[in-house]
Amino acid sequence: MTHLLYVAAAYGCAALGLGGLIAWIVWDQRACRQRLTRLEASGVKRRSERAPS
Repeated sequence: MTHLLYVAAAYGCAALGLGGLIAWIVWDQRACRQRLTRLEASGVKRRSERAPS
């Protein structure tokens, strides 16, 4: 029981860190999709949509 507080704090910090990374990835993905939608609406197309020459 002497290390219970240390272990709980370590798991808590790890959970907070992973939660923060997941939130950042989700936020960044939404921002990228919005930017891509705006670019496509303005006429910019993806390279992967071009027909091979």
